Amino acid sequence: MKKGTKIVGTTVLIGSLLAASHSAFAETKDNPSQQAFDNKVVKRIDVDRIYENVSYLAETIGPRVAGTAKEDQTVEYIANQFKQYGFNNVEIQPFKIVTSYNRPTTASFSVNETSYQVTAFGYSQNTPSGGMSSKLVYVGLGSEAEVAGKDVSGKIALVHRGGGIPFATKMSNAKNAGASGVVIINDVAGLPTSNLAADESNLPTLFMTKAEGDALVSTLGQTTLTGTMRIEGAKFTMTTSHNVIATKKPQANKDTKQIIMVGAHHDSVAVGTGASDNASGTSVLLELARVLANTPTDTEIRFITFGAEERGLLGSYHYTKQLSKDEINRTVAMLNMDMVGSKNAGKFAMFTVDGKPNTVTTLGNSAGTRLYEAISYNQVGRSDHQPFTEVGIPAAVFSYAPLEPEYHSPNDKIELISKEKLLKTAQVLGAAIYQAARPDTPALERSKVAPIPIEAELDGDLHL
Repeated sequence: MKKGTKIVGTTVLIGSLLAASHSAFAETKDNPSQQAFDNKVVKRIDVDRIYENVSYLAETIGPRVAGTAKEDQTVEYIANQFKQYGFNNVEIQPFKIVTSYNRPTTASFSVNETSYQVTAFGYSQNTPSGGMSSKLVYVGLGSEAEVAGKDVSGKIALVHRGGGIPFATKMSNAKNAGASGVVIINDVAGLPTSNLAADESNLPTLFMTKAEGDALVSTLGQTTLTGTMRIEGAKFTMTTSHNVIATKKPQANKDTKQIIMVGAHHDSVAVGTGASDNASGTSVLLELARVLANTPTDTEIRFITFGAEERGLLGSYHYTKQLSKDEINRTVAMLNMDMVGSKNAGKFAMFTVDGKPNTVTTLGNSAGTRLYEAISYNQVGRSDHQPFTEVGIPAAVFSYAPLEPEYHSPNDKIELISKEKLLKTAQVLGAAIYQAARPDTPALERSKVAPIPIEAELDGDLHL
């Protein structure tokens, strides 16, 4: 395996280590003091319990497609497990998802009676009957900063494709600023069929050719223009998915006012039983919740299983949209687990959305070094850590890479689940969480951290 560049990770205040050493290697499996703390969690983890939960979710319930009766059964099972562990604060959080969508039958766009070639984005909403007319405003690539610098309230936003910004994000930024519609201009010749996220709350959104769009932007720079959008025939069929949240409150007299979140998606694709993806992550989360339920901590810990991850991270996006600014500011880490049990997957790894180390990779690598070995990391989104990253919460997903060849296939079954990998995941994440949340650890700081660098290896060969 080709080795990557050594990166100095984000660091953490770890009380006993401050006095012990100013070396990154103070946190090793040879440190008896730190081991004693880890053992308060690690030694209580029961891998047979984890495996039994994987088996129940994958074999007894089976495919857990979001919005189906099987997902409802899964949600009830998870909530009951949390309650049996002693959690009094268990919330089942419903949210709407799109189960089917008929593309628009009509899509048109005109400016001052000149018609332009357009197509409607998949999952675009219809305009009001007869169309919608409004002033046009150009917002560049549609980044949050560019949109914030323009008055788009009630107007149609013209946006160029590109800049690494997804179509759905461009639309969302315009929507959040009050736009009534969006026209995205292609950055190459042609007019392909494209989709927004599967969400019924999207704005009416059109795709426009590069040549006509560039010319329109040039004209708009010289005069005020009014455009008319018309999208008709789009049809959404909706159902309900759910998140399940169990909250462990800190000791009242030692509350740091900070929050750590632990997540995994409980839904699966329709084929196979979803044993690795993601009964494994859900079951490790349940075991960590059981072990930590009555363990003294000075930090609030939220255990969250997400619905509709396989439909585009819809559960985690819904959850993060409900968070207040105060909750976001107080959340110091989000540890996500996705596909952590297959015998045929590669090595234990961490992934951040931007490929940079953060508080989570520091905690993970610190725990990994103490219990097993250093954990490499790389860059990937596409799992439930992404929405948390986007709202400013340090987050990473733990998995095994490269992924098993049975990924999203009928062969993702209990027979291929490794107890060794389940146990390793649970022990490392349990130690990482407890290191940050135990009462004698100073509160994690998001901008001021202790001068103890914890190295994690950026591995260019890691891919999910």
